[in-house]
Amino acid sequence: MFTLRRVIRYGFIGGSILGTGISLHHNNYDISGIGVVRFARAGVALVEIATIYRRDLYYREWDKSTKEYRDQRSKAHQKAADRILELCCLNRGVYIKVGQHIGALEYLLPIEFVNTMKILHSQAPSNTLEEIYKVIRQDLRRDPSELFDSFDPEPLGVASLAQVHRATLKNGKEVAVKVQHHYVRGNAKVDMHTMEYCIKIMGWLFSDFKFQWLVDESKKNLPIELDFLHEGKNTEKVRRHFEHVKWLKIPKIFWELSTDRVLVMEYCEGGQVNDLKYLKAHNIDPMDVSNKLGILYSNMIFLNGYVHSDPHPGNILVHKNKKGGTDIVLLDHGLYAKPDNYERELLLTGGALVLPDIADILEKVDRQMLLVLKTNDLIRGIETTLQTHDRMTAFWVMSKCCIKTVRNEEISKTDSYWRKFALVMRSSWSLFKINFFYVYMGFAQGSFYTTMKQLFI
Repeated sequence: MFTLRRVIRYGFIGGSILGTGISLHHNNYDISGIGVVRFARAGVALVEIATIYRRDLYYREWDKSTKEYRDQRSKAHQKAADRILELCCLNRGVYIKVGQHIGALEYLLPIEFVNTMKILHSQAPSNTLEEIYKVIRQDLRRDPSELFDSFDPEPLGVASLAQVHRATLKNGKEVAVKVQHHYVRGNAKVDMHTMEYCIKIMGWLFSDFKFQWLVDESKKNLPIELDFLHEGKNTEKVRRHFEHVKWLKIPKIFWELSTDRVLVMEYCEGGQVNDLKYLKAHNIDPMDVSNKLGILYSNMIFLNGYVHSDPHPGNILVHKNKKGGTDIVLLDHGLYAKPDNYERELLLTGGALVLPDIADILEKVDRQMLLVLKTNDLIRGIETTLQTHDRMTAFWVMSKCCIKTVRNEEISKTDSYWRKFALVMRSSWSLFKINFFYVYMGFAQGSFYTTMKQLFI
């Protein structure tokens, strides 16, 4: 005889089995796509990480100024980072996205976490060609053979949320096809809630574990990044912002072949910006590249107020154009941030004032300041690779943009003609001194001609 308790029990069991079956079907019968499996993996990892810190670091009171404490803390961080990397590779999707974000926050997070997660920038797991075709069929309601004359099975690049393939349309145009991983959207909400619970528990157990800001940022940005049509709109907006910059290439979007999970765009030739061998093989001047990167990102941050939220070398290509000049190709426009007035003030007055106690600051610091710091790391890294860091070309350009922005801000706040004239003269004098010093540096280092050419880009 069935009682109410039995009906509820069997109904729950049946519902769980049905839900698991549906989840398996939507994830191509990959067990990693089941929510309860992903949640269990995260829970086990949380317990193991908590045990690592409790056993290796928090088992006693430390004098935090000693080398012994720093060494022990570093060992604990490394063990925890290795375990998080393992979890990211198992659960993929959003987990890899967060891991990549951690790997890009050099100087802001423990170096053990940053160095460990950097591997995810170049070794994210890829999907099979049939899985890619399945998403295209579902979204465009046509078979890929009807849309493309050819479709390269090897991806040009694989990221946490999508991968990109080179293809040729029926009219002969070469395109890059960005296709979202089939498992990402269905798991995104559960994954974010799981990570938030884990972070809260770790913060409750260990007062030094302050990563809630990372979860908040990911929760806000993830729905935007999952909408490829939004990325297409951003691409067009950036093209309008910089249409006067002849050396900047922004891929064209093929809207009739794009959906929120499939983005078809113009294929652009080029090598990765930090590939020094490619630059040498194509006779591209590294100093010219550094200068143009400085112009691009300085204008974005300080003049346009439109901050690229995912600056890393994989999103920037360089290409020798037909006239012999160097073009910069900017890819991946999925996420931008536009600072409000308070944020603009923070950007202009400098983040160095808030960096001494970084663990607390990361909980409170404006999100756009983190993007500026990430861009700073990007430029530093590229200039080091291109061996142009001694000249600091990009920061010469950035300094000039800062001066112009401060001048324009001050001019907008006064009605006095003479005050405006004085501000213009003062900023002109500052720009002259910066340019004069840069020319002197170029003369001293034997690259006077290149320096003078850069002055007039």
